[in-house]
Amino acid sequence: MKKSLLFASLVMLLFPIISTAQSSIDGNWKFDVNKIKMPEKPDVYLLQDGMYHCKTCVPPVDVKADGQDQKVSGHPYYDTVAVRVVDDRTVEVTDKKDGKTVATVKTVVSADGKTATVEFSDSTASTEPVTGKGDAVRVAKGPSGAHALSGSWRNTKTESISDNAMEVTFKVDADTLNMTAPTGQSYTAKLDGSDAPYKGDPGTTSVSVKRLSKNVFEETDKRSGKVIGINRMTVGPDGKTLTMDITDKEHGTTMQFIADKQ
Repeated sequence: MKKSLLFASLVMLLFPIISTAQSSIDGNWKFDVNKIKMPEKPDVYLLQDGMYHCKTCVPPVDVKADGQDQKVSGHPYYDTVAVRVVDDRTVEVTDKKDGKTVATVKTVVSADGKTATVEFSDSTASTEPVTGKGDAVRVAKGPSGAHALSGSWRNTKTESISDNAMEVTFKVDADTLNMTAPTGQSYTAKLDGSDAPYKGDPGTTSVSVKRLSKNVFEETDKRSGKVIGINRMTVGPDGKTLTMDITDKEHGTTMQFIADKQ
């Protein structure tokens, strides 16, 4: 009897400490641009006879390459695409939503046609533009007579990206995970896998999160009930690094990001 009372007393004393203990994922995390693993699956383009085709876009984009806004459908982030051929190695693509520019991409193919540099500005899912620059390597050539952009390209490196896209903050509150990002995205989701609203991203309508173990969380992103992405987040044993393994279900690709606790 005395032992039972003693145990009960210890539980009551320790409970506040246990319930308010900080989760390993709690805190502000900053991604390392040098540790980003890009998708292995290449992007495929064809620019020929005045037409631009993005074959790996979902859904595919097929528009005139005349520099004018061309209507497209089925894309949550943009409803028009304008493709401007600057010269025989340079192409600029501008995406708009309701008449407002939401993304620009400038691709310059090297003189030997083997590599390309890509500069972008993207506010499709951000309160302010995310800007950056990256490199790509040719995987396959386009058909004879097509623009140098034509063919298959694999993104190999992100040279730079603006700070607003490089940070995220997590906080576990009892059985709930809270996420906020400088780009304006956020959610508050139960750790039982139930759906919760995803805010700040027109392409993601809901999210569910499960805690798989002490240091591993799995986030599932959905659009209108359909799973579009899975993000497994693993906190390192020292609690100082966070690895995100992201599976893009729409495009059939995977990426990895590694962040350091700030």
